Amino acid sequence: MKIKGFDKLQKELKQLQKNAKKLSGTHSVPLTDLFTASFMRKYTQFDSFEDFLSSGGFEVNSQEDFEAIPDEVMNAHVAKTTHFQTWEDMLNKAAEVYFAKKLGF
Repeated sequence: MKIKGFDKLQKELKQLQKNAKKLSGTHSVPLTDLFTASFMRKYTQFDSFEDFLSSGGFEVNSQEDFEAIPDEVMNAHVAKTTHFQTWEDMLNKAAEVYFAKKLGF
């Protein structure tokens, strides 16, 4: 008796394993890679992360500029203009989507 599709499943599992190995450890992912245009259109009222920041009145030209935004101000902007209540919620969802795509889902 031969089970159809097993070879394909085995190949997909090996690819998933390879992708997971590439993602193991600590990684630094640029915000623009996390907050793609498709993510922004799906979960916010903006076409880009830059538009999201601009709409909040945030001038961000460096990591330091971004980190200087007070949490309560960012959270208020996120709650007002996205499907999320906090910046952390938005960031976590973006990371989830990013890594799922990298794994091949």
